[in-house]
Amino acid sequence: MSEHPSAAAPATSGRPRFDERLSVPVWWYLPAIGVAVLLGAEVHMGYPGIRSWIGYVVTVPLFVIALFCLGRMRVRVAAGELHVGAARLPLRYIGRVEIVPKDGKQVALGPELDPAAFLMLRSWVGPVVRLEVTDPDDPTPYWIFSVRDSEALVAALER
Repeated sequence: MSEHPSAAAPATSGRPRFDERLSVPVWWYLPAIGVAVLLGAEVHMGYPGIRSWIGYVVTVPLFVIALFCLGRMRVRVAAGELHVGAARLPLRYIGRVEIVPKDGKQVALGPELDPAAFLMLRSWVGPVVRLEVTDPDDPTPYWIFSVRDSEALVAALER
């Protein structure tokens, strides 16, 4: 009797230990729609008839889609890996983890920044996490990325 190949392997799916979407603040949509309407009004004033509405039809959805795409970035710890956007790092290659508070971001991203570091920053998220990469084959010395609930992420990485 042959066993199913997945029976011997550990489960890699299921609930992630940490999952956070770095969405833009909801109130950003109102000014974005306002700017889109103003741009649409510029087109509206220049064309008579049905063509006058083209500016609104194009700019309003374009601005809303742009904000939605900006807020699609996810930070996850699942299946033995840290996922930051499309980048993945196996948990076994994570060394020292440090939470950089909002007021320390300027130093961490200025004089202390290594040009080879991986960065994923969202300006509307306060703290960032800096974690050391211990993989000898990886030229990236560390990752710096935005995350709202940095303590929960560190706890998930330590488990």
